[in-house]
Amino acid sequence: MEELFQVGSITQTHGIRGEVKVFPLTDDINRFKNMKNLLLDGGKDGYISLEVENVRPQKNLVILKFKGIDNINDIEKYKGKGLYVTKDNRVDLKKDEYFIADLIGLSVYLDTDENTCFGTIEDVLQTGANDVYDIKMANGKSVLVPAIKDCVISVDVENNHVTLHLLPGLLEE
Repeated sequence: MEELFQVGSITQTHGIRGEVKVFPLTDDINRFKNMKNLLLDGGKDGYISLEVENVRPQKNLVILKFKGIDNINDIEKYKGKGLYVTKDNRVDLKKDEYFIADLIGLSVYLDTDENTCFGTIEDVLQTGANDVYDIKMANGKSVLVPAIKDCVISVDVENNHVTLHLLPGLLEE
């Protein structure tokens, strides 16, 4: 099956006409306004393709209405289930923006030694001010590197390559 990316989870129903409240797993809930199709994790039934009929934000949630689901009973059993998009249906990013899922697993090289792999991005922490790369170094230890222009020289997702500049003090114990 094609690689899927979770964009939200159904938290509860909204009203009796089949609308649901969705907790978004994106930094910009307005992205839901451009989503036409979503895949619902139907459990034993597999993934169910749903066409988005209506979207409206509500505080930190999004209220979605799907075509063909017009009754609370048709959607209630999917509370707590995830909503996904395929790689082709992800939103377009601006220059120097990347999906976290695409960064995890990339090989990291330092600007001082482009020929030796320094480590691998294990996770991306979202701190609010800026993201932080959790890098597992070749020696097995981990280091946290801020994802800022002073540190990130280049990112090449297609070639599995990130070049970083380490600020003084990041590797000191």
